[in-house]
This record gives sequence, structure tokens and C-alpha cells, in this order.
Amino acid sequence: MTLPQHLVASLAGVAAGDTVTVEGDEAHHAVVVRRLRVGEPLQLTDGVGRVVTGDVSATAKREFDVLVREVEELPEPSPRFTVVQALPKGDRGELAVEVLTEIGVARIVPWAAARSVAVWKGERAAKAHVKWQATAREAAKQSRRAWHPDVEPLATTDAVAALIGQVDVAVVLHEEATEPLSALALPRDGDILVLVGPEGGLTDDEVARFVGAGAVAVGLGAEVLRTSTAGVAAVSALLARTPRWGG
Repeated sequence: MTLPQHLVASLAGVAAGDTVTVEGDEAHHAVVVRRLRVGEPLQLTDGVGRVVTGDVSATAKREFDVLVREVEELPEPSPRFTVVQALPKGDRGELAVEVLTEIGVARIVPWAAARSVAVWKGERAAKAHVKWQATAREAAKQSRRAWHPDVEPLATTDAVAALIGQVDVAVVLHEEATEPLSALALPRDGDILVLVGPEGGLTDDEVARFVGAGAVAVGLGAEVLRTSTAGVAAVSALLARTPRWGG
């Protein structure tokens, strides 16, 4: 069974034999809710490739110490996947973030599509963004990721078009596309972007804008998937064709 993982701000310079102190809400949840005990083995990560394995050497209400046994420096998985996720309604945004994080997406970009039912503005936008970040953080720990995903602030259509120009391959999931996802040529490393539209679908103008920026419109088959699950289906299909999943 894999060890539980906790996130810390930095593990730079940490070596075997050192003691690392975990503080704040992360420690409070571990000690008070999970009832962490002295002698329990666990992992710590800083979310940017460093993973420490060690044993709890002391606990308090809002902190605990870990005696380090092993330190690993792990490379970021490649190719890197970015998912631009149109805002879903209700709590389906958090579901999308959770499953995308679990399969190893490197960056999640919320997007205000023309037909998005949900609206992020002002204080609501800030709170929703924090919630997506927290969802990604917990899912990354649950799936024992050494590299945690970036969840960016809400993007405009202009910003998404600019992102497409910065990656090696970009795909737009579109139910009317004639080219299947399986026909896409993939790099063995680099950056791949997958764009997922809202419940109401993409507008013709959005598709034209993104294709004009360099993306390829692709279909996922006859079935119509929800916006919260289309991204994970597409990324999983692509990952299976890369070295990350043995492709």
C-alpha cells in the first residue's frame, strides 16, 4: 500500500537524516483528523518533483516533524498536458479538476466560453478559483503525484487562443468534427493542449478562432460526453499513446 502524502512549501536542500516540520492546516488535518502518530511512515512533497519518505518523530495540534529516510528528485512527466476547461455548472467543475489531476494533467485553465452557464465574476471568481486549486491539491496528494498541477485564473477566449500558439499540439473537442482523436500525430515530449467546451457546446466563432490559432478540431465518437468528463476521456486516450502510459 502506498504511503499517505502531505504537501509542504519547499524541500530544497533536504537530505536523509534531516527533520522536516509540517505546519498549519496541512498538519492540523493530519494530526487531528487523520490522527497521525509518532512512528508512522509517510511521504512529503513540494509539488515540483521532490519527494521525501520518512517517519513521524513528533506531533502537536498544528505541526508535526518527519525524520527523513530518503529523498527523490523526480523529473516532470512528459509530454505535459494542459486542459482548458469551459466552466461547467454546479459542482462539476471540481469533478473535472479532480479527475484531470488524478490522471496527471500538468495545467488546468478555467475558461469563460460564450455558452458557459456558470459565471465567474468578482469575489465569486476568486472563491471559485481557490476551490479549484484546493480540489487539485487534494487530488494530487491522493494520487501521490510528485508534480502538482497548476490551476490558472479564469481565461478569456483571447487568452486561450494565445495559449494554443505556445504548445506543440492543441486539440478542440467538437462533436461536429470529422477527424477522430485517434488520427492525431503526437510528440513523445513537449506540450499538448486539450480544449473542452461547455454544456451548450462551442460556437462556430470559437471553433474558427481556435483552429485559426493552430488547433485541430477532433471528435470523440458518437457518444456525447458531459463537459466534466470529456477532458479526462480525451487526455486518457492520448496518454495511452505516449511513453507515460506505455504507448
